[in-house]
Amino acid sequence: MAKYEIKNAVNFQYYWVFKANNGETIIKSETYTTKDGCRNGIYSSKVSVNDSNFDKRNSINYQYYFNQRASNYQVLGTSETYTTTYSRDHAIEVVKREAPTAIIEDLTF
Repeated sequence: MAKYEIKNAVNFQYYWVFKANNGETIIKSETYTTKDGCRNGIYSSKVSVNDSNFDKRNSINYQYYFNQRASNYQVLGTSETYTTTYSRDHAIEVVKREAPTAIIEDLTF
């Protein structure tokens, strides 16, 4: 099952990772100062699954990635990089399909 993992970051902050059903990491969030803020970011990611919430990007080394954005255009998370646009676009479809029902696993200490 797809899931969001809440993890500890440096300086006592938090971030989330979205993993597909196969365990592959697709998106990592920015850091949050509180765990509640991190959870709110996850809930926003779960509902921000329209085409307009995905900003397809190209990196300088011919890799492809995307940002998932909230309705206010704030970046929620950035994907891993992919070698083809097909792989990037497939990852977006996975997020759109699996994120709304993904479980949340708190891995913080």
